[in-house]
Amino acid sequence: MKIHPLITTTEALSDLCDRLAKSDFVAVDTEFMRENTYWPELCLVQIANTEEAAAIDPLADGIDLAPLLELMCNNEDVLKVFHAGGQDVEIIVNLTGKTPHPIFDTQIAMMAISQSEQIGYANLVETWLGLTIDKGARFTDWSRRPLTDRQIEYAIGDVTHLASIFPRILKKLMKTGRGVWLDAEMEKLADPANYLIDPGSAWKRIRQVGRNPQVLGRMKALAAWREGEAQHKNIPRGRIMRDETLADIASHPPKAQADLAKVRGLSAAWRDNDIGKRLMKVLADAQPLPKDEMPDKVGRGAPLGKEGALVADLLKLLLKIRAREIDVAARLLTRAEEMEALAAGVRDLPVLQGWRFEVFGRDALDLVEGKLAFAVEQGKLKMTHIDDVADPASLAAE
Repeated sequence: MKIHPLITTTEALSDLCDRLAKSDFVAVDTEFMRENTYWPELCLVQIANTEEAAAIDPLADGIDLAPLLELMCNNEDVLKVFHAGGQDVEIIVNLTGKTPHPIFDTQIAMMAISQSEQIGYANLVETWLGLTIDKGARFTDWSRRPLTDRQIEYAIGDVTHLASIFPRILKKLMKTGRGVWLDAEMEKLADPANYLIDPGSAWKRIRQVGRNPQVLGRMKALAAWREGEAQHKNIPRGRIMRDETLADIASHPPKAQADLAKVRGLSAAWRDNDIGKRLMKVLADAQPLPKDEMPDKVGRGAPLGKEGALVADLLKLLLKIRAREIDVAARLLTRAEEMEALAAGVRDLPVLQGWRFEVFGRDALDLVEGKLAFAVEQGKLKMTHIDDVADPASLAAE
């Protein structure tokens, strides 16, 4: 495979993308910094096919990333392959409003052909190529220039290895016939709505105490305000105010701006500065949370009490058995909260639809309805349908 020197000009980038546009797929990775900013700062892009690979410097003077973004977002003939690519995709969405498409994520694919829940890149490379990756450059400052040869070599290795691994994963997927399982998962990854931040929904990420409409209304207003402040200043939202502080203010709003000096987690300067004034206005204007936005009630314990907890535990055991039998990650089939809902009598669930129903949901439903039991055979726990178990009385009569 040909490894190009670091690309720092639009001309070189355009030539590279023209060649890559003729590929069946490209492996893509990025290096970025976001510790001190709200928006991730793109510092390096690595891309490869089976014949060539290059690192692209988006911080180089005068470089225009348009050829790369055109390849990523507007070329439907080239599959874009990532590993755990959520944050990489987020960066491209921030730049273009679009996601790379079509898209494939090898971390998600590994869930369909192994019991790996969230396999890391280093483990992926070791599993498929038998190579050990030097992680020494992983946490370096990618925004500092010039980049060292070691940094560039490390970064390009991410896509050269991925370009070698992807065809092997694809071959195994085709052999097992499980590619269709991943269609919906990949489409979720390609949905821009998953990456565009809605300040009006930011409050849902904060741990809520109780269901008081006034408190939740203040929390929603404060969270949206904090998001706007962080975006405007381009600093992490936690630098404006931590979640715990925000929730505390929503529950116990100060009566006057001077009282902000007494709030744990806020600087005393907020008692008379502009940001403190803006916060107090947000609190004054906050409205109770409407009924249609109220979070669902969270019951204590299992939905069906102690018996429901036992049923949910049996479903989770069934899930482990099935995942082991077919060599698939349990998380791809269903989640714990879905098992608890099934035990509670809920039937409108993804696990009872499509391929998930065929692979696992039917048996899960049979277990809840008393049609499935557990048995031990040659020291291994297996599922057994009640209809398949011989009646001891009939055996004794023979």
